[in-house]
Amino acid sequence: MIARTMSSMQQDYGERGDLCCQNPTAPLYDPTEDLCCITTTFQYLQNSGWYWGSISAREARDALLKVSVGTFLVRDSSHPLYMLTLSVKTACGPTNVRIEYSGGCFRLDSSSPGPPHLLSFPDVCSLVQHYVEDPPKPNAKHSSSQPSAKDNAVLLKLMRPLPQAFPSLQHLTRLTINCQTDCLDQLPLPRPLVRYLQDYPFQV
Repeated sequence: MIARTMSSMQQDYGERGDLCCQNPTAPLYDPTEDLCCITTTFQYLQNSGWYWGSISAREARDALLKVSVGTFLVRDSSHPLYMLTLSVKTACGPTNVRIEYSGGCFRLDSSSPGPPHLLSFPDVCSLVQHYVEDPPKPNAKHSSSQPSAKDNAVLLKLMRPLPQAFPSLQHLTRLTINCQTDCLDQLPLPRPLVRYLQDYPFQV
């Protein structure tokens, strides 16, 4: 996974781009779709255990300094144009990647100056789970779409989340069940337990 990272001067604020005016002839967009998508994402994040809320880039760096490479957390972004940031321990130390949101989808901030080549997901937990399950191949040949070193790019490897607090036994059990099946509604369990599993249908 290649993503654009932020330098120490740009970790939270970065360079503000020009905002284009909306095309007056464009069809009206229902904001409730955004509201539903964003609300669902934050509900999942609250249940994940590795969403750290409004900590700063420095606090995220301190939390990741002594953990192994590939450990990550998600936090609120201080940049006014972004909601969330992925902080991860790389071979070069802790780094931060903004998470973009557009049209009901989330993706990592692309390092390419052209159209983004990174995949989009309906929520941040799906994004994280994808990159945990499909890590970058270190021996893979570089394609023309991959950025050079001057693009301030880094190869990210997501291995394990850093929980803000020790997970509950119920949540650990939920993760174990999610790793075994994705047919939660077919399990021979009481409905309240099935709903609890469905509140966080991820393996990370």
